[in-house]
Amino acid sequence: MKLGIVVGYAGKHLQLPMDLIKEAEGLGYSSCWTAEAYGSDAVTTAAWILANTSKINVGTAIMQMSARAPTMAAMTALSLQHLSSGRFIVGIGPSGPQVVEGWYGDTYRKPLTRMREYIEIMRKVWEREGPLEYDGFHYQMPYRGEDASGLGKPLKSILHSEGPIQLYTATLKPKALELSSELCNGFFPVWMNPERFDLFQEPIEKGLAKVPGKTLADYDVAPFVTAVMGDDVEQCRMPVKAMMALYIGGMGARGKNFYNTYATQLGYGDAAREIQDLYLDGKKMEAAAKVPDQLVDDVALVGPADRIKDNLQRWTEAGKKHQVGSMLIAGGQPEVLRLIAETVL
Repeated sequence: MKLGIVVGYAGKHLQLPMDLIKEAEGLGYSSCWTAEAYGSDAVTTAAWILANTSKINVGTAIMQMSARAPTMAAMTALSLQHLSSGRFIVGIGPSGPQVVEGWYGDTYRKPLTRMREYIEIMRKVWEREGPLEYDGFHYQMPYRGEDASGLGKPLKSILHSEGPIQLYTATLKPKALELSSELCNGFFPVWMNPERFDLFQEPIEKGLAKVPGKTLADYDVAPFVTAVMGDDVEQCRMPVKAMMALYIGGMGARGKNFYNTYATQLGYGDAAREIQDLYLDGKKMEAAAKVPDQLVDDVALVGPADRIKDNLQRWTEAGKKHQVGSMLIAGGQPEVLRLIAETVL
């Protein structure tokens, strides 16, 4: 099982924890992951990290698809592949309707169709088997709409790929996961109980079956795992609860929140409904207090060093079965990065 470190996106001020990233690189962590919402972007930060490191892979978890044409995402990946000696990993996802329509002014219609088209176009750009032509629901190359000039022509990337480019997706829905396991190298569950791979197993197996010879060993299940080390377990749980309350309660409207549905699938439906009601009523602290302790312990690593080491056994067991290929650690404590590396690597 591989280890990664999650940098995420910035709050009010953008500052990258380069000392922490370089420590992770020295400890043998294989990857570092940036993100974007509607502030700092994932690509600029990834490029900065690549320029200031020498061994660690750097990926985007995620680039929001509506933020860039698929050809632009493919160009970005090629450019960073060349400049980093192949250390860049592409991570894409649809985001959600509130961001796509509210921030990018784009339609959220048919997000699964967009994901397939986006991936297929990027692959065509990288493969350079001919000038790019594509006729999809969201994308047409060349463009043939009623307002087209008629001057568009199929083009082939000037820049050549120097090797395979790894491609991951962020998704929780079964059909999207099936598509990801068919076309991509891995996916990011926003959090995961390592003993509940059954929630993902059927769609992953369906997607893998579409590619001759592809198995779970070829597909990286790479969950974000928040790790907070300290003597007081409840205090260590608090930042995890705040994050989970934001996702379960606030990342989407009622009936349209993927994370709320996922918490229900994990066995916490009653709590998920209560968290959402409180969060949407503006009671964020009360919502965080309703995140069950057991849910935090299921998906995160919190508490004293010995407790974290004991809990890591659940993850390493899942790793042996290829049910978790990478643990992407969020939290920011150098001592916890060292502990996890000593235990896992």
